[in-house]
Amino acid sequence: MNLVLASSSPRRRELLARIGLIPARIAAPEIDETPLKGELPRAYVARLAEGKALAVTRAADEVVLAGDTTVAVGRRILEKPADEADLRRMLGLLSGRRHHVWSGICVVGTDGRPRVRTVDTIVAFKVLSAAEVDWYVASGEGMGKAGGYAIQGRAESFVRFLSGSHSNVVGLPLFETRGLLSSAGVPLG
Repeated sequence: MNLVLASSSPRRRELLARIGLIPARIAAPEIDETPLKGELPRAYVARLAEGKALAVTRAADEVVLAGDTTVAVGRRILEKPADEADLRRMLGLLSGRRHHVWSGICVVGTDGRPRVRTVDTIVAFKVLSAAEVDWYVASGEGMGKAGGYAIQGRAESFVRFLSGSHSNVVGLPLFETRGLLSSAGVPLG
């Protein structure tokens, strides 16, 4: 049985390696990631994870793993920042308040059946000064990241509270991923 990771994210590969899994192949699916009108963050990540997993061509002996992570302030989904001004806007929304990091994960086993889970982690940032925002924006680290930050990098110094899965915030909740892979028959130590 071979594992296919439906993601080009190096963070997801690193997280899988922590539990001793190296994908046999990487297949980055191309799907529309635009939130639907009125779509809530939990439904959004579940839909995208399942869509990504099902978009990958799977051989009979392959298990596909896909995930999607987003940051939400209330019902508002914070996608990847479009530019530095958008990143500054996002950091302003996150400054001094709690937000949710939602991940959807989907495993399609050899039986062809998608198994989907969603995970919510609550994160609270300190109140960010203008100098801290400038420092973070200048680092370039927040570009290309949901919500405009990477907890495994410099932004970790902004986190004053976290409730839930740290690996979820990085991009793949390992506890739930391990359970889904096990239920699909992937051998784990």
